[in-house]
Amino acid sequence: MLESPFRVTPLAVRPTAADEVSFIVHSHLRWNFVWQRPQQILSRLARDHRILFIEEPLDAPAVARLEVSEPHPNVIRAVPLLPRAADLSVEQQYHLIVPMLQRALREEPLLAGRFERSVQWFYSPMPAPQTLNQLAAQAVVYDCMDELSSFRFAPSDIAQRERLLLANADVVFTGGHQLYEAKSQHHANVHFYGCGVDAQHFGQARSDDLAVPDDIARLTAPVLGYFGVIDERLDYDLLELLAASFPHASIAMVGPLAKVETDQLPHRENIHWLGQRAYADLPGVVKGFDVCLMPFAMNAATRYINPTKTLEYMAAGKPIVSTAVPDVIRNFTPIVAVAHSSQDFVAEVASALTRADPARIAQGIARAESAGWEAIVASMRAHILEVLVTGGDAGYYPSPLHGVA
Repeated sequence: MLESPFRVTPLAVRPTAADEVSFIVHSHLRWNFVWQRPQQILSRLARDHRILFIEEPLDAPAVARLEVSEPHPNVIRAVPLLPRAADLSVEQQYHLIVPMLQRALREEPLLAGRFERSVQWFYSPMPAPQTLNQLAAQAVVYDCMDELSSFRFAPSDIAQRERLLLANADVVFTGGHQLYEAKSQHHANVHFYGCGVDAQHFGQARSDDLAVPDDIARLTAPVLGYFGVIDERLDYDLLELLAASFPHASIAMVGPLAKVETDQLPHRENIHWLGQRAYADLPGVVKGFDVCLMPFAMNAATRYINPTKTLEYMAAGKPIVSTAVPDVIRNFTPIVAVAHSSQDFVAEVASALTRADPARIAQGIARAESAGWEAIVASMRAHILEVLVTGGDAGYYPSPLHGVA
């Protein structure tokens, strides 16, 4: 096999106290976006470790600068602000960003002296060519939560950048079993850690004391509900069919739009686009649902997904109907009713409305209560600390690669 031309030499490490380790995280998702896998994991790691959460750049009105804040205890958020950021290539962006980060790590009061024994953690491979070995990190983690190359508007070179990241990662985590199978073909140290859930948080939906938000409480019952990002992964034709099949029901769609515009959504009298809600408000939201929907399109963007909302719906004690997402079939049947066609989806929703299965709902609650984020994060942390103690060696299976500028 050929050696990767992009191999980065691992830095020597010494086995010191675990709480000395800090994390420098590169994310394509923003901290104040939907509270999902990155926030669930990193907010828990932050109890014992410092976290620097670096977001993708935004446009700045004048000079380039780094906006630094602390949105969560021990999580420092860094947002690069660049003049005409959207007009710059990734290489040009990080030509400006990396020196700002290096300077901030020396001089910024929230950062200086706090990230000297750090681990670089990637959610997106896009910054990898420009940031690997630039921030004095002693190990590299890739938490692959989605197959980003399959998403709408994905950069043309994202797969190539991911190969570089895999070539230099010491440990790889995946959010779905399909992703685990795919990445295990290219790396020897891959671990599947799928959905977790804060069962106590979402279990509030089963309490008589919790109020349903007014805009959902006012909807005509029954309410068929979804919460999460509204993007190209949803089947909008299926939503149209649901609205036509249940004209006296309300379809509540709760979440922010991403890569779709309002005029691209189906607009029927009984489909309600209600916008993003805070994570703290979601138990009340889901309490107002009679059936929880996972109306995902069967396309390249959903081939590898393992929806976090599945366990959240379960913890709320609700019947769930999903399209035939492979990881949902593998991980969550028969608790989740899986439909293999649009007509089957309508039939499963009708069945859930008329003949909700208490045994299936009880199974879902039990499953959620056994799948907490705490155990997942503890196991991931153990893998990372093992790499640091042993000195780490990327478990990449080399293959021919082309250069990345």
